[in-house]
Amino acid sequence: MIVEERLELGRLVTFIPNKHIPIHNWLTYKEGFSRDFVVLVCRQLGLEEGSWVLDPFCGVGTTQLTGKELGINTVGVDVAELPVFVSRVKTANYDVNKLREVSKGVFSEKFRRHSLSGLSRLVRRAFPRHVLEDVLFFREIVENIEDETTRGFFKLGLISAAMKSSYVFKDGGVLKIVKEKNVPPFRKFYRNRIRRMIKDVEASRMLNPTVVTIKADSRRLGFLGDETFDAVITSPPYLNKIEYTRVYSIENELFFKGSEPMLRSYIGDTVRNEECFENVGGMPAVAKAYFQDLRMVLSELHRVLKKNGVGVFVIAQGVFPTGVVETERIFVEIAEEIGFETERLWLVNRRVATRDRVVKIGYADEYVVFTRKK
Repeated sequence: MIVEERLELGRLVTFIPNKHIPIHNWLTYKEGFSRDFVVLVCRQLGLEEGSWVLDPFCGVGTTQLTGKELGINTVGVDVAELPVFVSRVKTANYDVNKLREVSKGVFSEKFRRHSLSGLSRLVRRAFPRHVLEDVLFFREIVENIEDETTRGFFKLGLISAAMKSSYVFKDGGVLKIVKEKNVPPFRKFYRNRIRRMIKDVEASRMLNPTVVTIKADSRRLGFLGDETFDAVITSPPYLNKIEYTRVYSIENELFFKGSEPMLRSYIGDTVRNEECFENVGGMPAVAKAYFQDLRMVLSELHRVLKKNGVGVFVIAQGVFPTGVVETERIFVEIAEEIGFETERLWLVNRRVATRDRVVKIGYADEYVVFTRKK
């Protein structure tokens, strides 16, 4: 097993480069890697048109959208409704003329005020009143668009425009309400967002491979056949890192009726009773549960990969008050027990790990792990 220091790639395993790439930037999503990382890995593995790639933690569809660009067949799986929706919208095929026609209708509608009484205090605090009223007005219009694909396009534009026009600042796993933030006039901002998205579609030069996104738990991939995929490219949820429910609670309440799984730190959509936050055998119980879930996922990935298929995983060490958990080491041990061979690790990021935000307890490293099915 080779360990290489590749710190120059650290930015590529973040979502930041996607902020400047059309379609990829339709919704900013911190929990993801970049299009350029997927391109790099596909070249590294020699994947080409017609290859099959699985991303079992697909987030907002970076792997699928990049696969569409490269002609690579992709299947993305995620347990959360918001990222599955975004993935499907970003990878859909559109009729530009139809989008323009629907846009004229949407923005010619006369404003109708909606009651805010059914909304949570958090959502009411997150927006200026006039913006929130506009968001609810356009939400009703978009929900009545007959064609599902077109409706999804305008809904994603609305979600993105709404959050850009809010007081919300996402700081790690915390939502902050910053009322000093400048908020643009919403109707104009939403219209401009849709215009830009239509231009992105018009300018895109995508190929036509198979692209599928499925809302499911990656511990149980029974709907996928044995030895189907040439490669897995993914970033499993980071141990003890981001809470989906809190960070995306506003989007979920406004656009997805508020239903979401519990924590990103858990792999699936259920949490077992024994998964409490106390130390057991030197490792927090939440970490033990995390690795139990990872074992289930890796077993499924081993099954669906072709012989000699490669799994590429972005893995970060976990930080607890008691110290740093070497996630990559335990991940490799589990993978090899299941039947993978670890070929190399790239060290791509090294960050100071702190307790109580000020007490340094070491470093938390981030790796890209390359494994091969024997």
